[in-house]
Order: sequence, then C-alpha cells, then structure tokens
Amino acid sequence: MANYSDITINGLWKNNPALVQLLGLCPLLGVTNSVVNSIGLGLATIFVLVASNTCVSIIKNVTPDAIRLPTFVMIIAAAVTCTELLMQAYTYELYEILGIFLPLITTNCVILGRADGFACKNSVAASAYDGLMMGLGFAAVLYLLGAARELIGTGSLFANMDLLFGSMAQNWEITVFNNYPQFLLAILPPGAFILTGLIIAAKNSIDAGIKRKQEAKLADQEKISKRVRVTGTIS
Repeated sequence: MANYSDITINGLWKNNPALVQLLGLCPLLGVTNSVVNSIGLGLATIFVLVASNTCVSIIKNVTPDAIRLPTFVMIIAAAVTCTELLMQAYTYELYEILGIFLPLITTNCVILGRADGFACKNSVAASAYDGLMMGLGFAAVLYLLGAARELIGTGSLFANMDLLFGSMAQNWEITVFNNYPQFLLAILPPGAFILTGLIIAAKNSIDAGIKRKQEAKLADQEKISKRVRVTGTIS
C-alpha cells in the first residue's frame, strides 16, 4: 500500500523532479522569465501529470508490455492536447507566449517517468496523488524561478497576470523597486541557468544541514546509551 506521506515528501522535496532528478529543464529554463508564464506552465504540467497517472493506473493491467510505453505517450499526448485546447479557448495570448513549450510537455521526462515508474505499479488514488505532488513540486520551482527572474530583471512582480486571470488581474502588478534599470541577464536564458543553480545549491545546503543535525542527535543518543550501560546497576 502506498504511503501518502512519503509521496508528499518525495514530490515536494526529497525527489523533486526539477531540483533532484533534474528533469524537465527545457520548459523550466525557457518560460520562467515571469510569474504569469510560470503559473500557466505549472498548472498545465499538474493537470497532465494527474490525468496521465490516473489513466495509466486504470489500464495498467490490460496493457501488454510490448506496447506499454507507446500507450503511455498516447495518453500523455491526449492530456496535453486537452490542455492546449483549454488554453486556446480561455487564455489564448498566454498560449501563444508559451508556444512550443506546451506541446513539449508530451515528451517531458517527469511525466513519462512517473507513468512508467509509479502509476503502472500502484492504485489509481495513489497514482493521482503522486501526479499531484510531483506536479506541485515542479510547479513550485517554476514559480520560485519565475518570481526571482522577474523581480531581478524588471524590479516588479505579477506583471501581465490578466493573460491568465482576465481583466480582474490587470492591477495585480507590484513595483518593488522604483526607477529600476532592467537587468536583462536575469530575463534571458543564462539568468535561468544561474538562478536554477543557486536554488539547487540552497536545497543541497539545507539537506546537508538537516543531515548534520540528525547525525549529531544520533551520536548524542549513542553516548547516552553507552553511559547507561556502563553506570547502570544490576539488582
């Protein structure tokens, strides 16, 4: 039986597809020059992950091994097509901005990897939840990178949010730094590489700190255990 706590921790932190597995870097680096682009791609990825994982888990027992991977790709492609049609209908301008990165979700290693590595071996509920957590983990990195690049590059946040949320979001832009000269390196692809590396380094540093604390705690427990055995009395 799947452990939902482990699925949550793995998707959001321990096995984060963007920071640990380093999968899906093409869209991660290509469209995260603003928050609105990141949110759009993040929502699309979450939807495709949940839908594909669920469908793969449903048909796993009736799919021959010889056509397993092509079947998974067809399922993912269908989910991506549905996502594209929805974005064309409701957020057409954002759909045009994301461009080729939307159909490229079909070949995203994160999605195919979860379908083949998890969904085809677990229950429908666990597979759907795994897709949600992996999607949220990937989307969180998208949002963080998009916010960092937009802030450093333009000095503001949440520009053009009306592309995704309509006219109600026209005044959502926040100017953090007034009279800020644009720093184009952050907006261009090299800035994405640099900031992604810094985010990965920060995660590794946090993990190393947690590991040191756990080792220190374990060492203290061993010392206490040894002291009790040496000084203990036998009645």
